[in-house]
Amino acid sequence: MKKQKRSRTSTYAQIYNISSHLVLSVLVLSIGALCLAPIENSVKTEGEYTELYRCGRADSNGISLMFNVYWGTDEVYRILDVLKKYDAKATFFIGGCWADDNVDCLRDIYAAGHEIGNHGYFHKDHEKLNVEDNQKEIADCNRFIELAIGEKPTLFAPPSGAYGDNTLAVCKLLQMKTILWSRDTIDWRDKNAAVIYTRATKQIKGGDFVLMHPMKETADALEDVLQYYKQKSFSVITVSENLQNNEKS
Repeated sequence: MKKQKRSRTSTYAQIYNISSHLVLSVLVLSIGALCLAPIENSVKTEGEYTELYRCGRADSNGISLMFNVYWGTDEVYRILDVLKKYDAKATFFIGGCWADDNVDCLRDIYAAGHEIGNHGYFHKDHEKLNVEDNQKEIADCNRFIELAIGEKPTLFAPPSGAYGDNTLAVCKLLQMKTILWSRDTIDWRDKNAAVIYTRATKQIKGGDFVLMHPMKETADALEDVLQYYKQKSFSVITVSENLQNNEKS
């Protein structure tokens, strides 16, 4: 009788394990199918979308630094140190393929209280992508970031600022805002700390989105930039915080 009881218990355990695996498999397949399901190919024109932003309110005192990250892990850490010194919060738009190799750095950015946005998985030209390819680039990056930090991005910054109606349609479906910039430091090209400083500060106004990258020269210039903002009584806040100012009367 004892042998039969053990055998029966073992059989129940096997059945339970098989059932659990089947349930998990169905869930994974369902989520994957939902995320990768094609969107309608009929899209609206840009003018019909309200989720495309280049800046916040000009009458606010908030400025947002946006770092597009596909390289420069060491410089990211230098940037984090300077931001912490000035109690500034930035938005880091993360490339999925970079994050795949730098999960710890991604988590450190998030743990420091900065906002994590989506910059596509492979830095493709989204203006030239069809609906399905736009969706794959953005959704794949979202899924990886969510697995890493437990939070899905709500902002998408198209690589090189290239987007089309398909991009906007996908972001609308994914309930994401498409983010561009009002000031570009062009640090990736010019690699000059003095030039970067000037582009980030000259005639700066509330609501500006300032585009940067994790370059050595950008990290070199950042403390002076933040010191200038402080002297002018600007607050360095995330893009989402800046956009909230748009909603305030």
